[in-house]
Amino acid sequence: MNEKFEKVVMIGLGYIGLPTAALMASKKFNVLGVDINQSVVDTINDGLIHIVEPDLSGIVKDVVTKKTLRASTQPDFADVFMIAVPTPFKEGFQPDISYVEKATRAVIPFLKDGNLFIIESTSPVGTTKKMTEIIFSERPELKDKIYISYCPERVLPGKVIYELEHNDRVIGGINPESAAITREFYRKIVSSNLYLTNSQTAEMCKLVENSSRDVSIAFANELSMICEQANINVWELIELANKHPRVNILTPGTGVGGHCIAVDPWFIVADYPKEAKLIRSAREINSYKTLWVIERVKNAILTFVATHKRTPKVAFMGLAFKPNIDDLRESPAIQVVEAIQTAKMDATFLVVEPNLYTARETHYLNVDLVDYNEAYAAADIVVFLVGHKEFLDLAQNENQLELDFCGIRK
Repeated sequence: MNEKFEKVVMIGLGYIGLPTAALMASKKFNVLGVDINQSVVDTINDGLIHIVEPDLSGIVKDVVTKKTLRASTQPDFADVFMIAVPTPFKEGFQPDISYVEKATRAVIPFLKDGNLFIIESTSPVGTTKKMTEIIFSERPELKDKIYISYCPERVLPGKVIYELEHNDRVIGGINPESAAITREFYRKIVSSNLYLTNSQTAEMCKLVENSSRDVSIAFANELSMICEQANINVWELIELANKHPRVNILTPGTGVGGHCIAVDPWFIVADYPKEAKLIRSAREINSYKTLWVIERVKNAILTFVATHKRTPKVAFMGLAFKPNIDDLRESPAIQVVEAIQTAKMDATFLVVEPNLYTARETHYLNVDLVDYNEAYAAADIVVFLVGHKEFLDLAQNENQLELDFCGIRK
C-alpha cells in the first residue's frame, strides 16, 4: 500500500458511502467511515448494515472484524478524504449543496500537506471549485499543498459493489496534478478505465448521464399514456418497436425515483433555465406520469365502490423507486400511496414492500407493511407500482382488478 493513501476518511455512510468504504477496506485501506447518525455508526461497528445491497453485508462484517473499517460520528486525520453525502434540491428545484459544504467544513481542521480531497456526491457544476475556495479561505497555508478532485459514482442499486470496482470512472481535478494523483488513488480500487478531465466537466458529465436516461424514460412514460388513450397495449407495442435494429424504447413505470435520475436534471435546469428545454420537459413528463397513475387508482376505487356498493381492499405492490431494492428516495410509488391516503378514499389499503423486512422506513407512510402473498390474496384491486421479482409469479385472479404500471403482466 502506498503510504500516502494508507488511511481514508469517508464522510457519509449511505447507499454509496458505505459500499465504497467497505470495498476500500477490503483492499487493505484503513478506512474511517463518518456519519451523523449514531445508529448507523453503531450498526456498522457491530459488523451489520442498515441498507439492503447484495454482497454488502458479508464484506462489512469481514472488514469490521479485520479492523480495516470502523465508523464514527467525527472525522480524524487521514491521507484521503472522500465526501459522499446527499445533494437534494430545495424549493423551486434549486440544488442544495449544504450537506457537501458541512462535510467539507468538518474535515478542514484535519487536512494537511499532501492530502487528497475527493467529492463523490452528485453536485451542480462549480461545486468542487466552491469547496476549494472554502478550504483555502480557512486554511490558506494549504493552497497548492493538497489535491482536490471530483469523481462521481456510476453504479446501479443492487449491483453497487461490483460496479464500484468494474465501471469506468471520470476524474475531474481542480488542476492536472490533482487529477493525476486522484487517478493513482482510484487505480487501487477500480479495475476499469479512469478518464481525466477538469472538475466542471466531470460534474456536468454526471448530470448529463442521468439527464439522458431521464429523457429516454420520459419517452416511454409518455408513450404509455398515449397508448391508453389509443387503446393499445403499450408493452406489446414496445416489444414490437424494439425489433427495429436501431430502436431501444425503455420500460414505462410509475414515474422516476431515486436520488440520481429524479434529481440531477434539475441541477442543469436550475443553472441553464433558458437552454435546458428538453431536459425540463422530460422531468415534467416523468413527474406527471406519477400524477396520472394517482388519478387512475382513484378512478378505479370510485368505480369499484359505485359498482359493488362496498369498500374495496386495495393492495399497493412495491414502495422502492425501482425493482428489487429497498431504496425509497424520491420514490414515485411512495407519492402514489401518500396521495391516495390523503384523498381519504373509501378503501382499505394493504401496502407491500418485500425488500423492507421491518417498518424502519415506513415513516414515509402511516401504514404497516403486509406480506405480498397475503395482500394479493385479500385484495379487490391490485396496484403494481414496482416490478419486484416476487410479484412476477403471482397467478392472476379474474375476480380482481389489476392496475399494472410497471409491466408485471406484459
